[in-house]
Amino acid sequence: MRRKDREMPKEFAMEVAGRCQYAVLGLIGLEGEPYAVPVSIAVNGGSLYFHSALKGTKADCIRKDSRVSVVCVGDIRVVPERFTTEYESAILKGRAFEVTEEREKMLGLRLICEKYAPGNMDKFEETAGKSLRATAVWRIDVEEATGKSNK
Repeated sequence: MRRKDREMPKEFAMEVAGRCQYAVLGLIGLEGEPYAVPVSIAVNGGSLYFHSALKGTKADCIRKDSRVSVVCVGDIRVVPERFTTEYESAILKGRAFEVTEEREKMLGLRLICEKYAPGNMDKFEETAGKSLRATAVWRIDVEEATGKSNK
């Protein structure tokens, strides 16, 4: 990282990932080209969870090459009078794995729903149960995490 004065520890990076509204998942495309897509993530210890359709480009890319990166940006405030932006960010690298065991799939979906729909959790079991077979859940085991803050 060029700006060492803004570098933050791995724990900070994981906290940013846990708070961010969405993340951008970077993948290696099917022909080796870069491919990035926004995802809704939830953090559980040193892992991230996200969901997707069972089929599609994202799933095909991960199944071909599990190496991924995730970019999260949060707490953004543009400061025009100083020609700057205050922010916190994280870049996480690791490997993505499709979760196939039902208990962990439900855990991943629960974590995502608790983050994005906390007031609707009374309907979680019924709704998730209906869509479980039609939904892919992915776990990223984070191998490297860097954080940055300009506050």
